[in-house]
Amino acid sequence: MIIEVNVPVLSESVSEGTLMSWHKKVGDAVKRDEILIDVETDKVVLEVPSPQSGVLVEIIEQDGATVTAGQLLARIDTAAVAGASASEAAPAAEANPAATPSEKTAMPAAAKLAAETGVDVNTVEGSGRDGRVLKEDVQKAAAPQAAVQTASAPVPAGSRPEQRVPMSRLRARVAERLLASQQENAILTTFNEVNMKPVMDLRNKYKEKFEKEHGVKLGFMSFFVKAAVAALKKFPVVNASVDGSDIVYHGYFDIGIAIGSPRGLVVPILRDADRMSIADIEKAIVDYAAKAKDGKIAIEDLTGGTFSITNGGTFGSMMSTPIINPPQSAILGMHATKERAVVENGEIVIRPMMYLALSYDHRIIDGREAVLTLVTIKDLLEDPARLLLDL
Repeated sequence: MIIEVNVPVLSESVSEGTLMSWHKKVGDAVKRDEILIDVETDKVVLEVPSPQSGVLVEIIEQDGATVTAGQLLARIDTAAVAGASASEAAPAAEANPAATPSEKTAMPAAAKLAAETGVDVNTVEGSGRDGRVLKEDVQKAAAPQAAVQTASAPVPAGSRPEQRVPMSRLRARVAERLLASQQENAILTTFNEVNMKPVMDLRNKYKEKFEKEHGVKLGFMSFFVKAAVAALKKFPVVNASVDGSDIVYHGYFDIGIAIGSPRGLVVPILRDADRMSIADIEKAIVDYAAKAKDGKIAIEDLTGGTFSITNGGTFGSMMSTPIINPPQSAILGMHATKERAVVENGEIVIRPMMYLALSYDHRIIDGREAVLTLVTIKDLLEDPARLLLDL
């Protein structure tokens, strides 16, 4: 029986995708739910599994093709066996030559980098889930190779090499959205600083018990999420969005958390964050980070959001002006915690301090609301017991 392999359903905001690389060639045996190819959209990478076990007898669309939801990609013969079907599938293979197969599963970013650097992914040891080859694995493998090439073919003096690489769909979409945000929003940024000692002391006191009880490490992001939600409840306009000439006030708190991935920045959503415990938040963040690393972030994970938090401090940033993630109207930027001399009760003391930044859309948020929102976040972090007592 011949069955079809089609592009999976895309979200309403995604009209098309790009085929990355086939993991099988014509004549190969495939198992039910085995991944055949990845489809990169401007939000996520979708894996296309085999609907049934059988033999891949025809590939319709090749690597790099632009496809839409429901489009035919390949055909599988559920009655054939790999050994017998290879010759029978030869005409189809000639008409539709498949991409060179990879015995190892490489993530799209890794496959792309391998193609650019000439690294054979089959020789690379994968550090991802189930042995998948990640971008950083290819980078490590490419480094010695690049050194050999440089030694054997030195760059002429005065040479200024360049490399032109097309943007991935995700990178192009991020660029489009951020440019639109700057053009369509009246963005201003207000700053403050927070003494992180109370949160750090609380974390150090309970982190071992917390991990033992909940099976996840106690980080800092959960405190910021809790503080942000409390501030948004006090100043609902900061949690609102603009729709034409209307202001839409959201009666829920879906907080986006910016996470770096091999494909670029993604912002998965903590839905109904006001109903989540600190343990729930930490577990969700760990889960999203693992999904982002393995390219498993789903479209529904990224859809929506009423407010976002980004942490440039993980990379050492001391100060930044984050760009609003539309259609949201504000975003909180965290930064590196550094010991600094501050004045408390007339005395100079050393405290672990962090700069905070709140970028907001001045079309609907006045400076008063923006400043007081950030002050509320600061005050709650400097007295974290208030988060637990809802004060």
